[in-house]
Amino acid sequence: MKIKKWEIWGAVISIFLGSALHFIFNWSGRNHFVALFGAVNESTWEHLKIAFWPTFIFAVIEWLVWGRKLKNFCLATFVKLITIPIIIITLFYGWLVIFPDNFIWDISIFVFAIIVGYILSYKILQSKKPYGSDTIWALLILIILLAFSLFTYFPPKNFIFHDPVDGRYGIG
Repeated sequence: MKIKKWEIWGAVISIFLGSALHFIFNWSGRNHFVALFGAVNESTWEHLKIAFWPTFIFAVIEWLVWGRKLKNFCLATFVKLITIPIIIITLFYGWLVIFPDNFIWDISIFVFAIIVGYILSYKILQSKKPYGSDTIWALLILIILLAFSLFTYFPPKNFIFHDPVDGRYGIG
């Protein structure tokens, strides 16, 4: 039962903290360090970033408190960190093919993706059978962490990194 409560709280915290991270860059006076965590523009990438950081930070706290005791903790974290952006990208662009952009839909996608990510994490954490090496899963998490750390400052010229409001890429 402890794991279930942690995952529920993780989802709630990730949703609320991620929502705040949408605005924190501007609230900070456009501080370049804060840009690492907060959305610096309206690109899809920056919206993925505000879902990533609270989820990652909460996973680190989980690992320190109790996660080291579980065989599949790194796998569960990896799945959570990769599922959330996949759902956001799929639903957001899938919606745009049919309907115009909608603020309520965007928020709903964000919340839904985080909830699904945490549900999948919980299901994996329930398994007693180990899946793969924690070292491999941890390395994959590190790669994701590096991407979310660097691409705000050095974004590829790709549509996911393009700000549709002002045409910029990254922090600009």
